[in-house]
Amino acid sequence: MKKKLLCLAVAVTVLAGLATGCARGSMTGANNTASTGSGEASGQETYTWRMAHEEYTGDMQDVYCKEFAEKLNEKSDGRINLQIYGVGQIGDAMQQCELLQNNGLEFAMISPGNTGTIVPENQLFSLHFLFPNDLQKTQEILNSSKALNEKLSAKYLEKNIQVLSYWTEGAMEWTSNKPLHSPDDFKGLKIRTMQSPVIVAAYEAYGANPTPMSYTEVYSGLQLNMIEGQENPISAIYSSKFYEVQDYLTEANSNVYVTCTCVNPTFFNGLPEDIQQIILETVEEMNPRAYEIQDELNGGALDKITAASDIKVEKLTEEEREAFVEPAQKAYDVYKDLVGEDGAAILDELIAEIEAYEAE
Repeated sequence: MKKKLLCLAVAVTVLAGLATGCARGSMTGANNTASTGSGEASGQETYTWRMAHEEYTGDMQDVYCKEFAEKLNEKSDGRINLQIYGVGQIGDAMQQCELLQNNGLEFAMISPGNTGTIVPENQLFSLHFLFPNDLQKTQEILNSSKALNEKLSAKYLEKNIQVLSYWTEGAMEWTSNKPLHSPDDFKGLKIRTMQSPVIVAAYEAYGANPTPMSYTEVYSGLQLNMIEGQENPISAIYSSKFYEVQDYLTEANSNVYVTCTCVNPTFFNGLPEDIQQIILETVEEMNPRAYEIQDELNGGALDKITAASDIKVEKLTEEEREAFVEPAQKAYDVYKDLVGEDGAAILDELIAEIEAYEAE
């Protein structure tokens, strides 16, 4: 009940602010129209919608969302205007998700690590050593997997979230105040994680002390020694300056950061067919672009980190990675206990798809 009241309070605040601050007017559904734009000149309805993401300006989700908005505007001849809000502007990641569910937002980026309590089955993305060590192969699996795009997406839809696409922001790497080369090195380490029981289980299996924390609090948490380490793609480590308050960066590639482009299904189903098609076409066009964005932002980030700091960069050897594989399996058992038969079947089907893909 407290969560629901908080969500409603945030939604009211957001809608009130947008109503007074937006020159084009604030619209919450398909039947609302803007008062200006090329669409009006041609007698066609125009739309202004909102999309929230979980990162800061210039980060991967921000770049994706802004390009998504540009493409929607171009493909609709100016009829669609998508306003972008970063993390903290209208709540944290969980609040953004709840707003999307309640049609307080039309679009949002929903990352499984932040929403495991809402869609428990999505926690398979948090399992270590599940996907190939090749990010291009991983993205191809995300695009084609029936286990994900049909069965897992159906679980999201049950929670009033419609997944339009899954895409990776890159491999997860570790930063810490001490070297991390074996599970023994994690003993007692206070490592920040997202609010995912499966992520927590993985680090508990290594002997760490996983500490769920909002992304907006990670830098100060590291600075004040409330936490001693964290995991993120290289680009996020650079853009959020975690390297300033850590001594070691370990290229672990323990798992991949997967996020989802989502829409409120009630809103989407209420749109005219031609507008729905524009959205779906734009999402399809953004799939390869999403991989390019992560490649571009992750590609140069490590050089920038080493140039800007004295952090020591280390990389797990294949032998060192293997030492983590066995304890990491404990999290797979936690996942299956958490999600029951349906969720376990989704994971088993995905594993089979990955094995078949790698065997080709």
